[in-house]
Amino acid sequence: MRILLIEDNVDLANWLSRLLQKSRYVVDCVHDGVDADAALATQDYDLIILDLGLPQMSGLDLLRRFRQRRGVTPVIILTANDAVSSRVAGLDAGADDYLVKPFEPDELEARIRAQLRRRQDHRTAQVSFGALVLETEGRRFTLEGVPLELTAREFSVLEALILAGGRVVPKAKLTGTVFGLDDDATDNALEIYVHRVRKKLGGGSVSIGTLRGLGYALRLVE
Repeated sequence: MRILLIEDNVDLANWLSRLLQKSRYVVDCVHDGVDADAALATQDYDLIILDLGLPQMSGLDLLRRFRQRRGVTPVIILTANDAVSSRVAGLDAGADDYLVKPFEPDELEARIRAQLRRRQDHRTAQVSFGALVLETEGRRFTLEGVPLELTAREFSVLEALILAGGRVVPKAKLTGTVFGLDDDATDNALEIYVHRVRKKLGGGSVSIGTLRGLGYALRLVE
């Protein structure tokens, strides 16, 4: 899952990025409204965390522009302004949730999971493909009941594939899910992580198939 964090306080942004990366999210971080607008116009995200008090373009103006372009990505506003009028303005502009600083990290992560569940329309805490199970609450994988030890990028690869439910995930889409704006997102780099996940799946009942020129998909091993 790829998150865009829009926060002008660099220290807070760095802390939040590390927190979310530990939970195996891919995080892009920008510090002003103009850069955020450019990122939203060119990149696909699963969720946006938005501060309102941004330089160059306010968070509300940014959100309105995004929704006017028919952007449907869930947006959680994260701001120090706890006035009712500010909450109303944020929700009316198109936000899906509103959290006031200071906040508890566990609450933010719970709200993120809730928004992602709504977007994916998953009504259970688990997503399965054969014996491979993604526990969406704890953000962990098990294969035949045994936990898989995955790095953040390996987790993103397998998460994108299991959410596709056996359908092909194009290389370009998988690359955009696994790598952030500052990463070296090449086909070779993606293949390295796909190879690592294949090894960790081992000789089990689930494998990753390659469809040349198209992308990757999970397959059941008979």
